[in-house]
Amino acid sequence: MGSAHIVLKGLKREFRIQCNGNIYTVDLCPDKPLLWVLREDLGLKGTKYGCGIGICGTCNVLLDGRLVRSCVLSIESLGDKEVTTIEGLNDALGHAIKDAWYSERVSQCGYCQPGQIISAYALLSNNPNPSDSDIDAHMTSLCRCGTYQRIRSAVKFVS
Repeated sequence: MGSAHIVLKGLKREFRIQCNGNIYTVDLCPDKPLLWVLREDLGLKGTKYGCGIGICGTCNVLLDGRLVRSCVLSIESLGDKEVTTIEGLNDALGHAIKDAWYSERVSQCGYCQPGQIISAYALLSNNPNPSDSDIDAHMTSLCRCGTYQRIRSAVKFVS
């Protein structure tokens, strides 16, 4: 009789996480969403919880430079990929985007802004001079305050 590999939910195992240039080793349940690993286990509070189902974009992070919703991404699915959060945007482009957000007075309540800034970073990393339609197509995060025109202005300010 052959043996079967069984994964039981709720059992912790050790994970090595690359995040913002640092390496963390934590014991976690494999199905724990990345959002909660960042906030609860790594103490990185910049990534916010919005909808919990990957629609709103409040929880956006970069995974090897690709924009992802961290609330629906299990820690087990990361593999060796590098996670970048709002706290990790410390290069020239990251600073330029944050400065543009301030200059264009994008934030009202500010809750969705870390996810919006991460989205803008992903867009501008691949397309340094986006058109309005490029911005609209890429910037899909929801903003309860409706600052979409100011978000577009801030992205244009950087480009």
